[in-house]
Amino acid sequence: MVDLEALFKVTYALYLVTSFEGVKYNGLLGNSFCQVNSEPPTFLVIINKESYTHHMIEESGLFGVSELAQDAPFEFFGPFGFKSGKNTDKFAKINYKIAEKGVPVILDHTVAYFVCEVFKSVDMGSHTVFIGNLLESVSLSDKEPLTYAYYRDVKKGKTSRFAPTYVKTHAKK
Repeated sequence: MVDLEALFKVTYALYLVTSFEGVKYNGLLGNSFCQVNSEPPTFLVIINKESYTHHMIEESGLFGVSELAQDAPFEFFGPFGFKSGKNTDKFAKINYKIAEKGVPVILDHTVAYFVCEVFKSVDMGSHTVFIGNLLESVSLSDKEPLTYAYYRDVKKGKTSRFAPTYVKTHAKK
């Protein structure tokens, strides 16, 4: 038996995962970022293959992760979860900087950011696991990070069908 409600008990934070191609920047709202090693510091992200950000990470071999603060307004990060960067400049009205090796990282409503260089990717069917060595990390705030549970239960956020945690029968409407 698989109790689908149990899946919502796994803890996650919410992140804006970014990358670039030339001078074009893009990002998406993600919840799958994890440290997998401490020496050297190594992290992974899981990205849907249909996303424009996936393409950019594949091409550049780099990704940034901005960990959102709990008080980040939905209007701020919503476009990263529900609009394609192919048609929208998600960076037009936000505060960001260009970090190591040209990776854009978001500064608004961010508690910390991380920049990684991919050294391995694992094909998982609909998603790719990108594993990268940490190049840069900065703590920006002592605010509480935005957890996936808080996003769902308090902010009443929906789960994108592209998220690795998406369950069709339990997606919030």
